Amino acid sequence: MKTKQELNNAFQSIFQTNRTPRTFFAPGRINLIGEHTDYNGGYVFPAAISYGTYALGAKREDQTLRFYSMNFPEKGIIECDLANLSFNDAHDWANYPKGIFLYVMEAGFNLSHGADILYYGNIPNGAGLSSSASIELATGVLVEGLYEKTIDRIDMIKLGQKVENHYIGVNSGIMDQFAVGMGKENHAMLLNCNTLEYSYAPVNLNDHVVMIINTNKERKLSQTKYNERRAECEAALTNLQQALKIDSLGELTKEEFEANKHFITNSTHQKRAKHVVYENTRTLQAFDELQQGNLEAFAQLLNESHISLRDDYEVTGAELDTIAETAWSLDGVLGARMVGAGFGGCAIAIVEKEKTENFKEQINKIYKEKIGYEATFYTVAIGDGAKEIIEEV
Repeated sequence: MKTKQELNNAFQSIFQTNRTPRTFFAPGRINLIGEHTDYNGGYVFPAAISYGTYALGAKREDQTLRFYSMNFPEKGIIECDLANLSFNDAHDWANYPKGIFLYVMEAGFNLSHGADILYYGNIPNGAGLSSSASIELATGVLVEGLYEKTIDRIDMIKLGQKVENHYIGVNSGIMDQFAVGMGKENHAMLLNCNTLEYSYAPVNLNDHVVMIINTNKERKLSQTKYNERRAECEAALTNLQQALKIDSLGELTKEEFEANKHFITNSTHQKRAKHVVYENTRTLQAFDELQQGNLEAFAQLLNESHISLRDDYEVTGAELDTIAETAWSLDGVLGARMVGAGFGGCAIAIVEKEKTENFKEQINKIYKEKIGYEATFYTVAIGDGAKEIIEEV
């Protein structure tokens, strides 16, 4: 972790300037519960985390934009002009901030000067904690601050998603940008991805912490399986629509599903739909439990979520199962589950503060025996959404 002063010094050295930049930050995110529900018209329950992306910027006199990432120093300074912000393969990671600049201007905001911008992120690479949305929203709040513009936060979130979908070409939902843009310290948010209605619930961990466990497995399968699961859910929905007037699986209660599941003739498709309906119910219940301060009941829902993702949705894999199932057996662990698309990436666990070292040792002992290499652990706080950093980093 670098201090604000270290980042300032790096900015001045890299861009050969004595200007003092302004510092902006956007977090990464975790989804506490509500997995594979978003594209099925259901709810998700994300929170912003203390890891994220810092963007330090200062306006220039001309129309040049210069981007530099301390995470990719080998790429050097990537330069373009405000008049030409089209996607460029050679610009690599810098296409994310370029996309934000382009769409902010297309939305009617006049940006007459360029800027020098330094990025530094401490989100673990490949962990599925939403580093791209973090870069997008860090750039959004930087543009707002440096150019003295007021961009409605929901509009900024939608611009971030537009960058993913249309500029970069990744067909992702809005949850990542929403959590990064609207995060609130010590709170998670229940979000309806269709309507963007949201509510906050306090996350009072008391003597516990949220631990992220990275499997360190490359996720080569996830995109293929993701598309396959989407298609299976769509097939199940089509079957159910013979009997029910519904537009998505997320509209069903467990009782409605059980009464009508026989319309889904393929047993695999039926299992996929069951996960979505039951997971959506768990997500709403998780919100209620946290509202009432019932951390143990909330954590139990995490366990049930993992079991459903393992048995009905079949997206966990040996690595995530080893972590979750080992965690359940350990003293001081309230709950654990995989997060994200699956087949690698991360799990989360709610662990007693005093037991975290033992937790890491025990997980890694069994994980290394079964999988052949170690996992990596991060303790995260639940923090605010994207904003300018005035105080010391």
